[in-house]
Amino acid sequence: MHELTREQARQVVVRATLLDAARPTDLMTVVERLVALPTEPTRAIAPSYDLVCWSRLGEAFAPADLDDLLAERSLYEDSDGIRSMADLGLHLADMAAYPRWDEVRDWLEANELFRTEVLDLLDADGPLPSRQVKATAQVPWKSSGWNTDRNVRTMLSCLLQRGEVAVNGRAGTQRKYDLAARVYPRGVAAVPREEARRLKDSARLRGLGIARARGTALPGEPIQVGEAGVPAVVSGTDGEWRVDPGQLALLGQPFAGRTALLSPFDPVVRDRVRMEQLFGFEYVLEMYKPAAQRRWGYFALPVLHGDRLVGKLDATADRKAGRLFVDAVHEDTPFTRQMTTAVDAEITALADWLGLALER
Repeated sequence: MHELTREQARQVVVRATLLDAARPTDLMTVVERLVALPTEPTRAIAPSYDLVCWSRLGEAFAPADLDDLLAERSLYEDSDGIRSMADLGLHLADMAAYPRWDEVRDWLEANELFRTEVLDLLDADGPLPSRQVKATAQVPWKSSGWNTDRNVRTMLSCLLQRGEVAVNGRAGTQRKYDLAARVYPRGVAAVPREEARRLKDSARLRGLGIARARGTALPGEPIQVGEAGVPAVVSGTDGEWRVDPGQLALLGQPFAGRTALLSPFDPVVRDRVRMEQLFGFEYVLEMYKPAAQRRWGYFALPVLHGDRLVGKLDATADRKAGRLFVDAVHEDTPFTRQMTTAVDAEITALADWLGLALER
């Protein structure tokens, strides 16, 4: 059983997620290492898929680069993230087995005519955003959540997970849907589900560095890694972790970190339990809270410095005004002069990347 200090575990995370001083040099390397870019589209500053890439690549990344890789089918977008098209075969068996829940299966069976209508419309006019897909459900979808009576959106989500529909571009931050046959390459073989699960767990652990075998189910790419990697314990935390062997081999080498501004959906912080246990960092995404109840801001960006999460940036991009407004930099620990300089430089770099004037 390997024994790690919290500092070592944090360095494993930072290296694995490509946030140490040795920046990656190309976008495909980022996507392949992280397995899936988050598709959360909130543009208070920039969509999370763009922020995650910029945090790694810096000024070398332009959002058009991601669009180009999607358009040329090097990448694809499914219900959980933006992925390498080379990984499609790992997900086909799960698509074929969808849905696992009787409620969804029964709803799809009751709406076969609705399903056919949606597919026929995409065949004739696709790719289309969901608001342009005009079709009528025989049985409305009912739930206690946001998608109650949003029948077209629910059907498109089901068909995306079944592999009958695929994302083919975006209108702003809105997905455009098309027949999967027009997006996915032909002849890709489905990897058997058990082998695919093992391969996905291993790839996910390489992109996380250290994780739990099991974890809470979250929207998007899972956070658990099963039996991938090797077991380890981390001082000051309970239970067993799984660690990527490649990262263990790097622990004897000097660690060089840097300062980075992270999306709230970044792999470093998305697993809030791991974040709290390894980084001792308190964070809640407050965009769903009334303004008066927010401590850190609508879409505050966690601030990474070396192997520590040290604060939050409360900022908003106003594209009409041409400004990046910085309302506050919240210091979880008092910044040294060197930390302040490094954080200020990263905020300036963010404004430059966005093409906005910085206003503080």
